[in-house]
Amino acid sequence: MELALYSDFAVRLVNTEEPARGTDTLTSIEAARALFGANSQMARRLTDSDVTRMRSVRTRLRAVFEAADEGDEVRAVDLLNALLMEFPVSPQISGHEQRDADGRPLWHMHIADHASNAAAGYTATAAMGLAVHLTELGVDRLGICQAAPCRNAYLDTSTNRSRRYCSDRCATRANVAAYRARKRRESERPG
Repeated sequence: MELALYSDFAVRLVNTEEPARGTDTLTSIEAARALFGANSQMARRLTDSDVTRMRSVRTRLRAVFEAADEGDEVRAVDLLNALLMEFPVSPQISGHEQRDADGRPLWHMHIADHASNAAAGYTATAAMGLAVHLTELGVDRLGICQAAPCRNAYLDTSTNRSRRYCSDRCATRANVAAYRARKRRESERPG
């Protein structure tokens, strides 16, 4: 797995809360476990305290996405660096017993799980993935959905850096609303 793919950990955690709607799905160990993925050793170690810690980290990760969305690159990097300092990572080479056509291991980097608790492990993974994503693709690739009232975070992986919505559903909803508003303005014009 490429380290940049771990950035999805940050997106998943941030999107457990929708502040504009007042919803929060990170309310139990089971909800937190779903963020880790089915085969995670870290998920098996989750406690109620980890859920509380993850909610706190979620606020800090959202601030990174919001700073990036506002074009405040330095603040986004500073916020992310603070998380990286607080939750350091240990890289580890892994092959998962996968082989190429010549029988050689397919080595790649992972983040080792040596954290003191599950929330710290999740945070380290999310922050490192987000840092790799940001440094490889640019801070403008982190965003907050532009469809009101949605404020979900997203990673722009489009080739032309054009993503503005967290999902096709939000993009469609925003486009339909814009279309209806245009039609309404046109019908209200005199003559």
